[in-house]
Amino acid sequence: MNEDVVLEFDKPHFTVRLDSTFLKVDLKEGIKKDLEKLVEAKPAIRDSLGLLFQSVIPLDVRLRDIRSVSLDKKGRVKIDIPSRKDLTIPLDEQESKNLIDKLNELIPLEKERAIRDSEVARKTEKSAAPGRAIDEREVARGRID
Repeated sequence: MNEDVVLEFDKPHFTVRLDSTFLKVDLKEGIKKDLEKLVEAKPAIRDSLGLLFQSVIPLDVRLRDIRSVSLDKKGRVKIDIPSRKDLTIPLDEQESKNLIDKLNELIPLEKERAIRDSEVARKTEKSAAPGRAIDEREVARGRID
């Protein structure tokens, strides 16, 4: 088990890995596995066509993007992701409970971190903006190359 991995479940047809920022469901074989490799290897494909592929192959999910986690009527872990198809993971009862508990612990922490990162980026952008505006005007006037 990788040191960054918080939980890992190895099933016959797929593997579930949870780290502090992502939930990853990886298929083990077949054409869907090859398609998954292609989509995950090329961020541009994942970002543009990910919505189309999400019903065929499970894509990695950032914890900050998860709205909620629950157990469905069949005992599977159901992950609600806004603007994406919900992800359903068939695990046994104890694995489902462990995954839900750990997700409910990590998701709020990751959402807080994302908010902090966003605020820092916004402040950095704001502090750099006055100098950049002056430089852009000077370039427009032909004073600075």
